Amino acid sequence: MRRRVMVALAMTSVLAATAGQAQTLTGTLKKVRDSGTLTVGYRENALPFSYTGSDGKPAGYSIDLCQEIAVAVQQELKLPNLTVRWVPVTPENRLDAVANGTVDIECGSTTASLSRHEKVDFTLLTFVDGASLLIAEGSGIRTVADLAGKRVGVVPGTTTEKVVADFLRGQSLAATVVPVKDHDEGLAALQTSKIEAYASDRVILVGLVLQARGTSRYALISDDLSYEPYAFMVRRDDSAFRLVANRALARTYRSGAIGAIYSKWFGALGKPSQALVLMYALQGLPE
Repeated sequence: MRRRVMVALAMTSVLAATAGQAQTLTGTLKKVRDSGTLTVGYRENALPFSYTGSDGKPAGYSIDLCQEIAVAVQQELKLPNLTVRWVPVTPENRLDAVANGTVDIECGSTTASLSRHEKVDFTLLTFVDGASLLIAEGSGIRTVADLAGKRVGVVPGTTTEKVVADFLRGQSLAATVVPVKDHDEGLAALQTSKIEAYASDRVILVGLVLQARGTSRYALISDDLSYEPYAFMVRRDDSAFRLVANRALARTYRSGAIGAIYSKWFGALGKPSQALVLMYALQGLPE
């Protein structure tokens, strides 16, 4: 009889603890626990950060980091299984997709800006880069000052769009800004001479060059037009989920595991910049 009472009390304690966790969970973590699914937004053609691989699955530097976050979410919720559902997003709809709950986190190449903080929150930084220009051989462009009278392609809805507009206005350069749907369309416009330069973040432009290898000769101008700190978007006022994501990122930086991920996607470009090394150190927060 006494043994039965002890077992019953033990079961009651377990159920109470489980119920307590269920009551305290809110926001994204509750949504994931109840559904068993983490919904991740990703870019289909932001190589090498986020793109659709030859096998039809998401791939890239940001995707690998989000896989680490998914593991951390599964461990936090003590789920025996967690389904990760990948949802494509675009520069135009990515903020809304996070804000309205279509995706739980966006893993791409999004710059964390104060204006975007009005609509979403961000994790710890994941990369630092700068906007630049990809030019075709024979374009006559060597520096940003040579943009006068040229056509510059840019994807609407990106921070690069504003950077280019502000730069041209500030330098009083009469260049034509040509909107393109995405990076693939920007590269195609450059290949077919519809534009003389394509503006985006430097690493993404390098990815486009690698993608177009053997078709034409391209170059990057030496100037950076901006500072672009990348981070993953999450919903506002959801500190519990953001903390799980930040712990996963900080642990990856702090442990040195980020070295293998960087080498996998950027090894061909050489060692990480001093700014990126410093970012990893500063964002590798202690427990």
